Amino acid sequence: MQPTLKYKIYQTLEVSRGAKGGLTLIFNLVLLSIISLNTMAIVLHSIKSIRQEYNQLFLDFEYFSVCFFTIEYLLRLWVCTENERYKHPFWGRLRYLTSIAAIIDLLAILPFYLSHFASDTSLIRLLRLFRIFRVFKFTRYIHALRVIKSVIKEKREELVLSLVFIVFLLLISSSIMYYIENPTQPKVFSSIPATLWWGVTTITSIGYGDIYPVTILGKLFGGIIALSGIAFIALPTGILASGFAEHIASHKQSSKHKYCPHCGKELP
Repeated sequence: MQPTLKYKIYQTLEVSRGAKGGLTLIFNLVLLSIISLNTMAIVLHSIKSIRQEYNQLFLDFEYFSVCFFTIEYLLRLWVCTENERYKHPFWGRLRYLTSIAAIIDLLAILPFYLSHFASDTSLIRLLRLFRIFRVFKFTRYIHALRVIKSVIKEKREELVLSLVFIVFLLLISSSIMYYIENPTQPKVFSSIPATLWWGVTTITSIGYGDIYPVTILGKLFGGIIALSGIAFIALPTGILASGFAEHIASHKQSSKHKYCPHCGKELP
């Protein structure tokens, strides 16, 4: 059966499923080049002298990039039904739209269109900042980033639980420190929200130094929280480390060839 145009486009766009070489190779090289140039343009655009001299060039390249990424996004949305996961013409596409890859593709172009409806200068600058999401389009091509995504997905429950513990520790410690230090330093520890900054810098062991306890009880409690923070901050690191170890072990195990102990032939 002759492959349809839709399937050919799907193979070209999906680097992990498409044929090696030909249009697939050309398209992916062009896409990677445009993403790289966009990253460079975002960095250079922040330099005032370069921005003033080449502003029109930056603007033209922005229009070209948005057109290219928009066409790519629409094509991916059209051909995604060739994938078994998104086979249904409506629900399949809806499921694809909520996937991480599709969200990254949308965030790469959405700020440009939204900026045309915004009149506030600060909002426009913020939307332009979100162009940095185009860098994340590299995740389709870098195996290490796909491994990170897979590990985070597998360990998401443990990571959320550890994050909840850290938030609880932050809120409780900041509340207690506020009541300890507020009578002595009413301007520094003026409220629990203000004390949260102390909690963040202490738990993360940054120790910024702009807000710190001066009472003996406050220093003692701060020391306990600082030591506890080391243990709590290490939780996500340990979870991710174990996840990577499990993923690598699983990958090695699945890649091993099995042979028949009698005839020596490779088993399927």
